[in-house]
Amino acid sequence: MKAAYLIKYGNSEKAFEIREADKPKPRPNQVLIKVEAFGLNFADVMARLGLYKAAPPLPAILGYDVVGVIDAIGAEVHHLKLGDRVIALTKFGGYAEFALADNGVVYKIPNLFSAGFAVALATQYNTAYFLSHNMANLQENDIVLIHAAAGGVGTALVQMALHKKCIVFGTCGSQEKVAYLKKNGVHYPINYRKDDFEEVIRKVIVKKGLDAVFDPVGGKSVKKDFRLLGAGGRVFSFGISSMNRTKTIFGKIRVLLQFGLYHPLQFLSGSKGMIGINMLKVAEENPEKIAKVMQEVIRLTEEGIFKPHVGGEYQVAQLAEAHAFLESRKSMGKIVVKW
Repeated sequence: MKAAYLIKYGNSEKAFEIREADKPKPRPNQVLIKVEAFGLNFADVMARLGLYKAAPPLPAILGYDVVGVIDAIGAEVHHLKLGDRVIALTKFGGYAEFALADNGVVYKIPNLFSAGFAVALATQYNTAYFLSHNMANLQENDIVLIHAAAGGVGTALVQMALHKKCIVFGTCGSQEKVAYLKKNGVHYPINYRKDDFEEVIRKVIVKKGLDAVFDPVGGKSVKKDFRLLGAGGRVFSFGISSMNRTKTIFGKIRVLLQFGLYHPLQFLSGSKGMIGINMLKVAEENPEKIAKVMQEVIRLTEEGIFKPHVGGEYQVAQLAEAHAFLESRKSMGKIVVKW
C-alpha cells in the first residue's frame, strides 16, 4: 500500500514523501479500513513542526481520523462487518491507503455522508460534543466564548452552543471569517486582529461573566479568558495553536509563560475553573465514553442539527499544500485529503 510519511520536520513542501508500506493486519480488537479520505487537524501541523510530543519518531505516518470501508476484522470484533462504511479515530497511521483502528472508536455512517462531511464528525464534532456536553454541560442562556470559531472544532462548537440556545461570542482572524461566523449564527463575531476580544466582550456583558470559554489557541488569550469568567464559569483549553507562530525555543517558552500562573485559591475564591482536554488521551482510556458521544453526533447530524463545513478538499499529491493552508489560519471548517 501507499502511505504519506512525515520524513522531516518543518516546511510542508519538504516534510512528506509518498512511500510503499506493508499493509497492516488487525489485532483481535481492531479493524483494517480501506481509506477513502483522511482529515487534517491542527495537531498534524504541530507534529510536522516537531511540537507534538505524542507523535511517533520519524519517519512517521500521521493521521487521527479517516473515512472508508472495513477491509478486515479482528476476531474479537462482532458489531461491524466487512464492507461497512465507517469513520474512525486512528491515533496516527491515517495518512495511508489502509489504516488500523481499535474497534471502540470505529463508527458506522450512512453512505449519503460525503467524505469530508463524514470525517469532520470523527474528530471535530466528537471533540466539540465532548467539550460542550460532557464537560461544560451548556445550558440555555449561557454566555460562551469560542476561539478559532471558524475552524473545524469551532464551527461544531458554535452549532452545539446554538442548539443549546446559548449566547455566543466567536473570535476569528479576518473579515471573511467574520462573515462566515455570522452565517453560522454567531451572535457576536470578533476579528481579534482588529479588536481586543476582552474589551469587546466586556462592553456587551458589562458586569456579567462568561459561563464557558473554549480555547484551542493558548498563550496570552488564556489570561483574558479567565478574567472574563463569571462565578461558575470555566475555561476549556484544548490546544496551543499559538505555539506554531514562533520558531525559537525562547519563543515557545514565552508562549507557555503567557498562560499565566494559577493557584487553587483563585478558583475557589472566584468560583472559576480551568480544564485541559486531550481527546487522544480520552479516546485511549475511555473509548466507551467516546462511542456514546459519536452515536449522538451521528444522530444529530442525520437530523440536520449539525452541519459540518468542508473548507477544502485535496488529493494526496497535494498534502503539502493542504498542510500549508491549514497552518496559514485561512481555512474554515474541515480540511480533507482523498486518495
